[in-house]
Amino acid sequence: MLIRQNLPYSPDSSHWLARVRDLGRPVWLDSARPFCSRGRYDIISAAPLAALDAAAGPGDPFDAVRARLHDLFAPGVADHELPFSGGAIGLFGYDLGRALERFPAHAGARPPFPDLLLGFYSWAVVSDHRQRRTTLVIRPETPAPLARELQRRLGAAAAPDQGGAFALQSPWREEFDAAAYRAAFERLQDYIHSGDCYQVNLARRFRAAFRGDPLTAYLRLRPVAAAPFSAYLESEQGAVLCLSPERLLASRDRDLLTQPIKGTAPRASDADTDRALAQALRESAKNRAENLMIVDLLRNDLGRSCEAGSIAVDQLFELQSFATVHHLVSSVRGRLRRDQHPLDALRHCFPGGSITGAPKIRAMQIIDELEPQPRSVFCGAIGYIDRDGRMDTNITIRTLLACGSELYAWAGGGIVADSQCEDELQETLNKIEPLLRALAS
Repeated sequence: MLIRQNLPYSPDSSHWLARVRDLGRPVWLDSARPFCSRGRYDIISAAPLAALDAAAGPGDPFDAVRARLHDLFAPGVADHELPFSGGAIGLFGYDLGRALERFPAHAGARPPFPDLLLGFYSWAVVSDHRQRRTTLVIRPETPAPLARELQRRLGAAAAPDQGGAFALQSPWREEFDAAAYRAAFERLQDYIHSGDCYQVNLARRFRAAFRGDPLTAYLRLRPVAAAPFSAYLESEQGAVLCLSPERLLASRDRDLLTQPIKGTAPRASDADTDRALAQALRESAKNRAENLMIVDLLRNDLGRSCEAGSIAVDQLFELQSFATVHHLVSSVRGRLRRDQHPLDALRHCFPGGSITGAPKIRAMQIIDELEPQPRSVFCGAIGYIDRDGRMDTNITIRTLLACGSELYAWAGGGIVADSQCEDELQETLNKIEPLLRALAS
C-alpha cells in the first residue's frame, strides 16, 4: 500500500530537492514556480530502485523501459489524485531516433553522455500549485530504511543549502558559427526548393568551460527563462538543465495530448513594443504555415497509435508568452488504441516534429548532414511514465548539458521556403542569449 504524507506547501519547491539530492540520481520536474504561472506540478525524487542508461544502438529503448517498469512495480498501485506516484523519470536523448530509424552514426564530436538516462523511482515529493499542496508519496517497493530516512529528512525544520559555487571558465563559443550556418541555410533551401522537404529545424551548439555546481547554474536560469516543462536531472555522467516551454506527449486514461510550438518572437521591455511583437507573430502567415505543417505531421504520428477518428485539433496558433519569447502553440488530442501502450505512442512521436521538420525522416537525414555536431540531449524528451501508463514528457529545447568541465547549449528554428537567413539566425540568438548571459554574469 502507498504511504502518503502531507508536507508544508511552498510556491518554490527547490528546497525539497536540497533535502534529498545527496541520496543520488536526483530528478526535479519543475513547473518553474514562482517565476512562471502556466505549470501546475513539481515532482522531485532521488535514490532510484534501478537505472537504465544507454547510448543509441540496437534494440528499442521504449520497449526496454516498459519491461523494467513491469519488472519493478506492481500494477494498480497509484495515487490518482497525483500525477505521479512512482515509475520512470528521465531523459530520452534526440539520438535515440537512430535506434528507431537506423540512421548512420553522426561523425561529429559528442559529449560523453548517454542517450537514455532513466531512473525508476518508488517515491516522490509532488507539489500541486493549483491546490497549494505538497505531498510525499512512497510506494511499497521502497526499501524500509529509505522510507524512514525520507520521512526524517523531509520532516526536518531546516533544509541544507541548495547549491555550491558556479562560474564559467571561458567565454561562450559558437561551434556552428554564423558563416557555417549561412552555408547550411543555403544548402537547406536547395533541398526545400527541389521538393526533398517542406520544413527543417536547423540548430546551433554553444560551448563553455565551467567549474562548480550545475544546480546553482540551473537555479540562476529559472527566473530568467522560466517555463512550465523545466527539469533538472543529475547523474554520475553529468547534469541536464532544461527550461522547456514545450510538451511533447502526455497520457491519461488513454487520452493523448501533444502541444507543438512553432513560431517565435522576442519579448521587449517596453509594453507597447512587446504587444506589437506578439501581435505580429499572431498574424504572421509564415509562422502560422510552419505551425500547421507540424500539426499535420503530429496528427499522422498520433494516428499510428490512436483510434480511427479520435484525433482532433483543440487549439491552433494560441499565443503563449514566456519570460524571453512569445510562441505560437497548438494542441492535438487522440484516443490511444487498446492494443497500444503510451510508450508506443511516444515512440511514434519521437523525436518531436516541431524540432525535426516535415517529412520527418527526410528532415532528420538533412539535419544529420548539415549540423556539425550530434544533438545529444537537445531536442529529445524529459518526463515520467508509470506502471499503469500515466505519462508526461517535454521537448528538451532551451536545454543545457553539464558534462565533465564543459557546458553545452543549443538553439534552433524551423526553416521553410520563404525563411530569411538573417532572421532565422537572429531567432536562434533570441532563444539562447538570455540563458548564456545569465551564466556568464
